[in-house]
Amino acid sequence: MSAPLRVGLIGLGVMGRNHARVLSGLDGVDLVGVVDPAGQPDSAPHGALLLETLPDLLALGVDYAVVACPTALHEEVGLALAEAGVGALIEKPLADSVEAAERLVAAFESRGLVAGVGHIERYNPALQSMRTRLEAGELGEVFQVVTRRQGPFPHRISDVGVVKDLATHDIDLTAWVTGQDYVSVCAHTVARSGRPHEDMVAAVGRLSDGSMVNHLVNWLSPLKERTTVVTGLRGCFVADTLTADLTFYANGEVSTEWEVLRTFRGVSEGDMIRYAIPKREPLLVEHERFRDAFLAGGGDIVTLRQGLRTVEVSAAVLESAKLGETVTLKAPEALGAL
Repeated sequence: MSAPLRVGLIGLGVMGRNHARVLSGLDGVDLVGVVDPAGQPDSAPHGALLLETLPDLLALGVDYAVVACPTALHEEVGLALAEAGVGALIEKPLADSVEAAERLVAAFESRGLVAGVGHIERYNPALQSMRTRLEAGELGEVFQVVTRRQGPFPHRISDVGVVKDLATHDIDLTAWVTGQDYVSVCAHTVARSGRPHEDMVAAVGRLSDGSMVNHLVNWLSPLKERTTVVTGLRGCFVADTLTADLTFYANGEVSTEWEVLRTFRGVSEGDMIRYAIPKREPLLVEHERFRDAFLAGGGDIVTLRQGLRTVEVSAAVLESAKLGETVTLKAPEALGAL
């Protein structure tokens, strides 16, 4: 039996502690050290060493590290890991700017290192099932994707606004479940909490297959909601990622002899099915996939290039809101080599 992978963690905030919990029980992995300059000596999770600096962690010898520090530090930490030849699972968003994300992609790719981005919604059971069913053509042609992500303000977030912190979830999952890329976006943002960043965004977009996208995201609501609705030729899928439930609402197939209704070529209400699906913790699945990809040299993870694309789309959302006009995105293949 091979020795466990030696893994480090950078950042011991709310998400960092969740990463530490999962890593401490993950087969084939040994959490050897956690970097958190503000951490207390007695707060080291699960017996791992609590360290003050990244060089302290690198001195222990790690195979890969999980980056869960503030977004503004992702580039600095990521580049240091790449320079040391260490793989990385970087929390979303990949970086706080397109340029920083590009530099991270170049650093890891040029060294042939395994690296990924922690877009955890891809591992939500409801969205996993939805994607499989969309790939199988169960919905037919897709017309529209609508996401709603709202709830109370997360006081742990201080360095980015709602677009980079929350809307990046919806941007990534929309492209992933549909297999399509963003072509254009038009957005409006507001700031009502007194912080320097936006705390509400409404965005409309178009995907490469012509389907429409709508995102409503805020952290100003007492109602916590995480919903993705995909409407297509045969009905719609509704995924609730808080409960990991997936429901299908079918178009009705009951014919009518009422001439007035027959002339209306819309749809009618049909059967509703809530699927019974296995519900494993998304963060655990994310870590299992990354561990396996690291051992195999690549696999089913969110790549840095995919993370870069999400940063590009989020930047376009903010640009659209600033300019008050629709922003057209360059196709990924037209962006040039990094």
